[in-house]
Amino acid sequence: MPHFSFMELVIIMVVILLLFGAKRIPEIAGSVGKGIKEFKKEMNDIERNVSPTDTAPPPRLTSEDLQRPINTTTPETEKREPRRLI
Repeated sequence: MPHFSFMELVIIMVVILLLFGAKRIPEIAGSVGKGIKEFKKEMNDIERNVSPTDTAPPPRLTSEDLQRPINTTTPETEKREPRRLI
């Protein structure tokens, strides 16, 4: 993030004042504040809806599960013949 000196900030404020006028700046600031507040509210609502409220612990492995061999060949990992383009 860029670092602005005090003089650069003063110049930016003067340009904003000249562009929008003294009466319009509070309205713009209020609109920006309301927008940020509404954005945060919506983000919190979405976060509450997405995150699970009741998290169940993962299932425990039994001794039978640990002794059972793992099948590592699946249809996706089996070797296939290359496709012919012609």
